[in-house]
Amino acid sequence: MNTSSSKLTINIKGDLVSFDTPKVMGILNITPDSFYDGGNYQIARDIEQRCEQLIVEGADIIDVGAYSSRPGADDVEEKEELNRLVRALEIIRKKHPNIVISVDTFRASVAEEVVRNFNVDIINDISGGLGDEKMFETVSSLSVPYVLMHMKGTPKDMQKDPSYKNVVKEVSLFFSQQIMKLRALGQKDIILDPGFGFGKTLEHNYQLLSALKQFELFDVPILAGVSRKSMICRGLDINPKDALNGTTALNTIALLNGANILRVHDVKEAVECVKLVQQLLKA
Repeated sequence: MNTSSSKLTINIKGDLVSFDTPKVMGILNITPDSFYDGGNYQIARDIEQRCEQLIVEGADIIDVGAYSSRPGADDVEEKEELNRLVRALEIIRKKHPNIVISVDTFRASVAEEVVRNFNVDIINDISGGLGDEKMFETVSSLSVPYVLMHMKGTPKDMQKDPSYKNVVKEVSLFFSQQIMKLRALGQKDIILDPGFGFGKTLEHNYQLLSALKQFELFDVPILAGVSRKSMICRGLDINPKDALNGTTALNTIALLNGANILRVHDVKEAVECVKLVQQLLKA
C-alpha cells in the first residue's frame, strides 16, 4: 500500500488539499486540433456543457488547455492562446466560481494573466520550465501549485526518434534539477508529471509507468496523464476513440504505482477506478 500519499498536501488558496484519496483532473481542451477531442469545445454552450459534465462526473480539478501539445502540433501565438483561455475561463468562473481550475500553459505571461484575473488555482506546464525562462519566477510569485512535467523537445519535434540511455534516471535527474530551482525561488507546491507521450517511445512510456513509484522519493504528488494516448493506441492497434478500456487499465496501474492525480478525458470511469483501487489498498 502507498502510505506516502496520506502525508502529501498542496495549498490551494489557503486550503490544504490532501491526497489520502487520489484526485481526478478532467480535461477541457479548447483547441481546434487536440489529438482526441480537438474542435469539440469552441463555442460557449459546448464549453459550459463540457464543464458541467466534468463536475457532475466527479472531477476534482478542471484542466483547461488552449495550446495543442499533440505530436507535430504547430505553434500557437501567445495572443491567440490567451484569447481562447479568457473566453473559456469567463464561462467557467461565472457558473462555477469555486471549482479548482488548472491551466495548461508554458508561458509565464499567460500564467500570470489567468491567475490574477480568473483565480486559476494551478499552472500545468508541459515544458517543465524550459519553455519560458520566466515561468519559475512567475509561479513562485503567484503562490500557486505548479505541475512540473518532463518533455524532450517541443510538441512539433518531440516524437522524432526520442532517445535515452535510461529514461527513468534521466527524467528523475530533470525533476531533481528543476525542483531545486523552484525551491530556491520559494515555490512550495509542486506536482510531478513524467510526461507520458512527450518525447518518449512506446517502450519509454511503459518503463516510466512501471517505475512510477520511484518518483515518490521527491515527496510531492505525482500526476499520471495516459488518457487515450498513443502508448495505448499503438499497443492495441486502435484509435483514441476506442482507447477508454486501455486508459482505465493503465490508470489502475498508475494508481497502484503511486499516482496521486489522474489527468483524463473520461472522468466518471477514472473516479470509479480510484474508488476500486482504494478498496483494494484497504483490504
